[in-house]
Amino acid sequence: MPAKAKVTKEMIIDAAFAVARETGAENINARTVSERLKCSTQPVMYHFATIEELKRTVYVKADLYHSEYLMNMKGAALGIGMNYIRFAIEEPHLFRFLFQSDYFSGKTLLELIDAEELIPVLSAMQASLGIGREQTKKVFLTVFLFAHGYASMIANNSLKYDEDIVNSQLEQAYRGAILAAKEKTT
Repeated sequence: MPAKAKVTKEMIIDAAFAVARETGAENINARTVSERLKCSTQPVMYHFATIEELKRTVYVKADLYHSEYLMNMKGAALGIGMNYIRFAIEEPHLFRFLFQSDYFSGKTLLELIDAEELIPVLSAMQASLGIGREQTKKVFLTVFLFAHGYASMIANNSLKYDEDIVNSQLEQAYRGAILAAKEKTT
């Protein structure tokens, strides 16, 4: 009889990530993960002392997945904004897990705008807009908040998505934020 295939920690994380994507992070448990892997619950509990620990690990994986998704963009702020909204449409369970659960904690909006991961985006925006770093951050925050509102409403089935309308309104918010930032510098 052949030896049973070993269930690795990475396999468990991938299976739990798939559960989060398909049915929501609230459905991650030893049973759902082990069913997906066609094994007993023992390997899940061997690699993760608690389901909470597994969910936190899946959160990190989902956050990396989201960041890669966002960076596949056409234009600095508008591209990220539209991709943020598209992510909410295509991955509503992950969107809610990342941004509307107790796992998203510890950072304020101002801490997020100063995150190292945003430096390349802010630098590109600043160069294209010809304004200072602080004004650029304000423009980015305006677009982010606008996009987050749309994305949240869409992910929670409160709004039907119309790409042309959303893109037009996001562009208006972007232009308005740029004008406001430039007015403050003159």
